[in-house]
Amino acid sequence: MEKLDSVVSGVIRQFVNRSQAGLTKYGTDLDRKDLSLIEWIQHAQEEQMDSILYLEKIKQTLLADAKLFNSLDKVD
Repeated sequence: MEKLDSVVSGVIRQFVNRSQAGLTKYGTDLDRKDLSLIEWIQHAQEEQMDSILYLEKIKQTLLADAKLFNSLDKVD
């Protein structure tokens, strides 16, 4: 296998850590057989909803910071 760049290596490391944390917290992994496809879809939808909320918070923070920076720039 070719050498992976630092970004890919970091993401792989995060996936492994997340998998281990999930196993510790929930006592199972993604090889589980107790969920239907609809339940898997529901889990994925909920995860994406959380992602959208995180992105919106980041966006609002960046916009507020930009407004503050621009207002301070005009003070000089």
